[in-house]
Amino acid sequence: MIRLILTLPMLALFQCDKDETVAAYGAADTTWALQEIDGQPYKASALLRFPEQGRIEGNAPCNSYSGTLTAPYPWFEIADLTATRAACAGLEAEGFYFAALMAMTQSEVSGNVLILRNDAGHEMVFTAVE
Repeated sequence: MIRLILTLPMLALFQCDKDETVAAYGAADTTWALQEIDGQPYKASALLRFPEQGRIEGNAPCNSYSGTLTAPYPWFEIADLTATRAACAGLEAEGFYFAALMAMTQSEVSGNVLILRNDAGHEMVFTAVE
């Protein structure tokens, strides 16, 4: 009995490192391509990946980016978003993408669809890249 009492705190320590982000609930090991923002087709190319626990990365229309994913599923919060600094004709679409991505607060994974949304009614729809 004493062994069990001493073992339980140790097991709890190992559980603290468990990934509770959207990546652990179906988004990991997949590249997600943005299809639409607020019901409008996104005509540029933007990709989102979850390469490891607590991280995001991807390719926006001009630059690659990465950041930290901090909230447990179904919540969605990105911190420390950084991007390379290349210029191209898609910089306006890229700015729109980054602003929308940073504003998202909830996530949902359903098969090959990833939906990010917020309380203001904004929504981003991604599909898995085959």
